[in-house]
Amino acid sequence: MSQIVSVQRHLLATQSNHPDATGDLTALLWDLTLAFKLINAEVNKAGLVNLYGLDGDRNASGDDVTKLDRFSQDTIFRMMDHGGHLCCMASEEEREIIRIPAEYPKGKYVLSYDPLDGSSNIDANVSVGTIFAIHHRVTPEGTDGTEADVLQPGSALVAAGYVVYGSSTMLVLSTGDRVDGFTLDPSVGEFLLSHPNIRIPSRGAIYSVNEGNENFWDANTRRYVQWVKSGGPGAYKARYIGSMIADVHRTLLYGGIFLYPRTFRKDPANGECKLRLLYEAGPMGWIVERAGGIASTGERPIVDLVPTHLHERCPVAIGSPDDVAEYLAFYRGER
Repeated sequence: MSQIVSVQRHLLATQSNHPDATGDLTALLWDLTLAFKLINAEVNKAGLVNLYGLDGDRNASGDDVTKLDRFSQDTIFRMMDHGGHLCCMASEEEREIIRIPAEYPKGKYVLSYDPLDGSSNIDANVSVGTIFAIHHRVTPEGTDGTEADVLQPGSALVAAGYVVYGSSTMLVLSTGDRVDGFTLDPSVGEFLLSHPNIRIPSRGAIYSVNEGNENFWDANTRRYVQWVKSGGPGAYKARYIGSMIADVHRTLLYGGIFLYPRTFRKDPANGECKLRLLYEAGPMGWIVERAGGIASTGERPIVDLVPTHLHERCPVAIGSPDDVAEYLAFYRGER
């Protein structure tokens, strides 16, 4: 019979492997898991408590804010602002960094998060989720955090993860050494270890990309997708949910490739990118790399990018190492 391991027990065991650990990161992650349970409860009953639809605002990235976006944003802030673990936060929903209120202590970590990724699909009952990333602060401890604490590359992350609120609610978490998945047991209200040491397959049989943008991709990306569709790498299937967190989660478990390349619809010279570096591409790319995959912009690893502003975007190619390597060969004109 397999052991029953809660996320709290797992974090304590992980902490014990690091003699210099203070417990601050463990406590921070415990607080986050409670926020995820609160968000999950509201997502599951959104239609009953009038949380579907828009709240009439736009976020810092120019997207319409849903009522569940706002609830998720406020829940994470209220859970994390007073614990003494953070010096500041940054969210896809907020234009500036989120400061810790003056009456609370300032900690040694910074939290960046997308409170509800895929929320534009929530009214259709499509899987949505929360993405989070944790860095050590770079400014002196005990002071207010600044943008410098937030604008760090994915390679400097100390922990990252995501929660998928779907047919079951699953937390996928890494503190650097490995990637583990925990499924929420609603009968006891605990995240229990269900997917230990996740490793992405070296190759999958699924490609995931918004083919509605095909006419606006670069020529080499079009060639790659046509090659996949023609059976070049084998019999691949198209699967695209339109919620990054759900598409990447499936890719992590089953293998394959998820693409969101630059498009040249509005800016034919430089192109446009959809996914945010700090809140989506960076943490998801870091997790996939910890599981043995590749995450690239086409030119360089996503985790090497140093953000220049809070809402910077980048192109994304994430997935199994063999699949992403093939895409990169096409993208660079080597095939």
